[in-house]
Amino acid sequence: MSNPAPATDDLSGSLALAVDLGGTKVEAALVTEQGVVLPGSRFRSPTGPQRTSDELQAAVDEAVTNALGALPEGAALAGVGIGSAGPVDEVNGRVSPLNMPVWRGYPLRDRVAAHVPAGTPVVLRMDGLAITLAEHWLGAAQGHDHVMGMIVSTGVGGGLILHGRTVRGPTGNAGHIGHVECGGFDDPCACGGTGCLEAVASGPKTVAWARRQGFTGETGEDLSAAYAAGDAIAVAAVKRSGRALGQAIAAATSLVDLEVVAIGGGFSHVTPDLFEYARQAVAERVEFGFVTKVKIVPTGLSQDGPLIGAAALVHRAHVLR
Repeated sequence: MSNPAPATDDLSGSLALAVDLGGTKVEAALVTEQGVVLPGSRFRSPTGPQRTSDELQAAVDEAVTNALGALPEGAALAGVGIGSAGPVDEVNGRVSPLNMPVWRGYPLRDRVAAHVPAGTPVVLRMDGLAITLAEHWLGAAQGHDHVMGMIVSTGVGGGLILHGRTVRGPTGNAGHIGHVECGGFDDPCACGGTGCLEAVASGPKTVAWARRQGFTGETGEDLSAAYAAGDAIAVAAVKRSGRALGQAIAAATSLVDLEVVAIGGGFSHVTPDLFEYARQAVAERVEFGFVTKVKIVPTGLSQDGPLIGAAALVHRAHVLR
């Protein structure tokens, strides 16, 4: 579901600066208390593993500065919410995104805080937790209090809400499901693990596996088109990733008794069948009804979901544990 254009009244209300840092891009925008991205305030800049630390910071600065420049006259800035690829050091406001090796313990929170008036609240959380907040607030997990949100894109991230409150852990990395190992897979992972969900089911890793089988496409979009055309390798690749996804979700549900898993991110759109393959893997837990009950659903939000989630760190602070 996409979000409606804001009413005129919304523009003079309290706004959050939302920042979403991922392995492909950084985005920033102003978001209303109703979870609507302010038209004309959304800006993005490329990131990626090939960029230097200075280039990454310049990308963040550019997106943040442009978004703040769209703040309407008289509007209040309630705070800044940052959702970042992990791992994160929530206490000290530092990030170490696996797909950005030049940033290890990088003080992202303080660098973003330098752009806003002193005393403005600046909250940093893992991007998976931010997307979970968004789904719980306005998306596919509304009305449920035991939820995991997931991002399946350049990497695989996740976050947890249990008993209606976020779960963060002592460092802020609880819910990092992309690095749960999946049985039967031996793909090496950049984290040092073997068979991690991210190493199997992220967009780039799924395409890489398909190419090792003879697929000639290069992107997730190529794989999606080939799957729709019935290409046998593309079908096998998507089935493989969907199975890993389902195995990891079943494991997580076994651990914390989830009701709903809401999945967004670019690669989650490769085909609706990805969700069906995941559901089939969960359904194999035939003796565990508390596992097979879990609903695996696509995001209920538009492409604004990660930004809405980052804004929820400000506007939905009462849900944060």
